[in-house]
Amino acid sequence: MNKQVEKTKFDMRKATGHQLFMPIICLIVVLLINVLETPDFFKISMNNGVLYGYLVDVVNRASELVIVAIGMTLVTAASGGQDISVGATMAVAGAVCCQILSGGQVTTNEFMNPMWIAIIVAIVCAAFCGAFNGFLVARLNIQPMVATLILFTAGRGIAQLVTKGQITYVRVETYKVMGGYIGSCPIPTPIFFAIAAVIIVYLVLKKTALGLYIESVGINGSASRLVGLNSSMIKFLTYVICGILAGVAGIVASSRIYSADANNIGLNLEMDAILAVALGGNLLSGGKFSLMGSVIGAYTIQALTTTLYAMNVSADQLPVYKAIVVIFIVVLQSPVFKKYVKGLKIKRQTAKSQAVEGGN
Repeated sequence: MNKQVEKTKFDMRKATGHQLFMPIICLIVVLLINVLETPDFFKISMNNGVLYGYLVDVVNRASELVIVAIGMTLVTAASGGQDISVGATMAVAGAVCCQILSGGQVTTNEFMNPMWIAIIVAIVCAAFCGAFNGFLVARLNIQPMVATLILFTAGRGIAQLVTKGQITYVRVETYKVMGGYIGSCPIPTPIFFAIAAVIIVYLVLKKTALGLYIESVGINGSASRLVGLNSSMIKFLTYVICGILAGVAGIVASSRIYSADANNIGLNLEMDAILAVALGGNLLSGGKFSLMGSVIGAYTIQALTTTLYAMNVSADQLPVYKAIVVIFIVVLQSPVFKKYVKGLKIKRQTAKSQAVEGGN
């Protein structure tokens, strides 16, 4: 009996000590709050061949955030800093894609150029944005947040230059598919983009040594160089990958609204991406990371946003309430708080042992 109890305690400690434990608990808590506020939160219905429901909306709306959060995770792990220009990079990619498709017109009802060319060029431009950030961080050793502040400030201006200050509309059903639905498929297309991004990046990290290299550089860049790793190149690659993923998210976002709105595409998404990484249990100082943790964090952020809207919180007040909840969740996951809780457990166990010995 004692062995069974000890085994149960060991399993509990192992489960609670897992990196994904707190992110999952946080997501469950936010979902439960949604259920209390909106009883039919988990209800999913089919209307005109399309899935409807709060849960579907959360998963759908979080798609771009999931894609961006993956790139932010790699950047954070390798450089110990964050790329705050991902939202602007999304705007640049959306602007380039729509401008090529429209042939420079403000609005178009047919493609002026092939869609695959527009998508490739847009992603290449996003990769170039990532390469620019990577060069500043990896080669010039500029602090990541300062280096990416350049594109954060100038990126939307670049997007405005591309679209000549106009909102470029591409009113073609084929382009709307990426942000809408594929044929008679009831599941929103952005969800497939998010799933594909997670799977591809996961396989690249697991089937190659890149994931291990990123963690090694993030933990100790100097030691990594001594064992033969090109830490500068690895950091550079993470920023390029982050740029590419931001470009994909930007194209999906522009497809949702079938236009290139440089002022609003990806607006403030970089902050949500950083929060998703933190909520996923990843250290913002770099090192070991968890892609799934960041994905869970992204869905937690979107579920929280949905909760606040359901509570009739205005868009202007939303960041305040979100910040309060996020601070609470991040504190629960902080190493200092965990150390404090562990200390309390040790004191309690010591006091219990002393009480037992005194009784004997």
